[in-house]
Amino acid sequence: MNNKPTYISRDGLDNLHRELDELIALRRPEIAQRIHDAKEHGDLSENAEYEDAKNEQAFVEGRIQTLEALIKNATLIDEHHGNDHVQIGSTVTVKGPDGSQKFTIVGSTEARPTEGRISNESPVGRALLGHKKGETVQVQVPAGDLAYTIVSIA
Repeated sequence: MNNKPTYISRDGLDNLHRELDELIALRRPEIAQRIHDAKEHGDLSENAEYEDAKNEQAFVEGRIQTLEALIKNATLIDEHHGNDHVQIGSTVTVKGPDGSQKFTIVGSTEARPTEGRISNESPVGRALLGHKKGETVQVQVPAGDLAYTIVSIA
């Protein structure tokens, strides 16, 4: 399994723990019961309910493994960081070709670009890391190069 660090906020880590607990305590036994009930119906080769339950079991077990790995490799984002340079957890206002934009740099598990939460591994997130207010940063994206000037860091 992948052992690279997962940068995540305290809330994000709590959400992962909640999801894992629900999968283990609720979904896993639910699916086991469905498999048991389907087996009671006899011939498994033509039993759609059995096949569906086995597929769901495989999905849930895979998700459990993924969550366990994410939690094991979690590195909490420092929520009381300075604002002299951009780091994971920073909220950055930039001026670019599309006007002024605000980004919060987060780990990849919490990235929601439509909400302004971009991953530290994304082209823009990676380019902004380590830079200071007033600096202009060149970002290579599939559409070409973009220039962003850092207006503020919070």
